Amino acid sequence: MKLTHRFLVPAVALCLLLGAGFVRADGEKTKKEIASFGSLRVTPTDVARTQAQEWLKSVGKTDEATQKAFADLWSSDRTALDKVTQTITLGNPDAKQLLDDARNPKVSAPTEVPALVKDKKLPSFFRANLALAYAKALSSRRVYEEALEALDTVKPEQVVDPGAFLFYKAVAEHSLMKGREAATSIVRLLDDVSDAPERYKWVSALMAVDMANWREKDLGAIARKMDNVERRLDLSRGGPKTQKLQKEIIARLDELIKEKENQSNGCGS
Repeated sequence: MKLTHRFLVPAVALCLLLGAGFVRADGEKTKKEIASFGSLRVTPTDVARTQAQEWLKSVGKTDEATQKAFADLWSSDRTALDKVTQTITLGNPDAKQLLDDARNPKVSAPTEVPALVKDKKLPSFFRANLALAYAKALSSRRVYEEALEALDTVKPEQVVDPGAFLFYKAVAEHSLMKGREAATSIVRLLDDVSDAPERYKWVSALMAVDMANWREKDLGAIARKMDNVERRLDLSRGGPKTQKLQKEIIARLDELIKEKENQSNGCGS
């Protein structure tokens, strides 16, 4: 039987993750990791629009100008996530400011997730999709720590675009060298999201290829830590966590130098 393009990428990525030991070969999962194959999809446009409009009315935004902006937005060809995100900014000025700051490279990167994202008393529609939009914005600036923390406050089933949720979660986990967590997110994206965009699948496969070659103490591991240090310094995060990474890099380089010296001495004896 010929494998279709649709199934080739997930199959290759899964094989790579299995081979690298990031995923158990028997497919066993804990209760928290149990997934339902192909059950997650982008919320249909009409359903997402109804949810967005009901939320907008619930926060008192029923004036003519806001309703016109809403109608224009939902008649556009933007993605469901973009439309929901823009609706949120129409209805909540604090959310708009939060997202504007997250996207603005001139604004200092946050060092914690805002209370607005974490407040469980707020409606699930608002909080979950705001968390996803916030994480997406931070990811574009490589602020992966807070992006991941924001996504961890909600579940993919709660957002309008679960594929985007799992993709940005995997990107953050991969970038922060959380291999097993990234593998779990990638497998769930490929297995559970039936309409995930091809670009998500291919980038996920590339991350799987990369992780399949990870070794705990080789030069590649050092390079990954150095890249992470550089990223953190670019974000003006030269504190204890960055210093710890720097010390780990120096210590491992010293070990490699000693290993080479011992090998050289052994050859010369």
